[in-house]
Amino acid sequence: MSKNLTKRDIVLDIYEGTSIPQKDVRETVQRTLNAIAKALAEGRNVELRNFGVFEVQVRKSRIGRNPNKPETDVVIPTRAVIKFKAGKELKEQLAELDISALNDGEG
Repeated sequence: MSKNLTKRDIVLDIYEGTSIPQKDVRETVQRTLNAIAKALAEGRNVELRNFGVFEVQVRKSRIGRNPNKPETDVVIPTRAVIKFKAGKELKEQLAELDISALNDGEG
């Protein structure tokens, strides 16, 4: 099993647990993701109860350094970023996560 969950995995999980045709599940999942993306692109936060909140934040402009030319300053412009804050139930599930399994094969 892949470490990452894909959209295809979500579609199959829902399809296997229901009698809904896979085509309809795929369309519903895509429409859900489109609705979330549209709201975020409009600067709206997305709150999914018992899961978490996707929050649009503005990261201020700052001066950075080019690692290949550290003597040169680079202006990093103001930009919107998305932060995710886990909800209570998800936090509780994460508290039970075997953290040692996450670092498997990573240095």
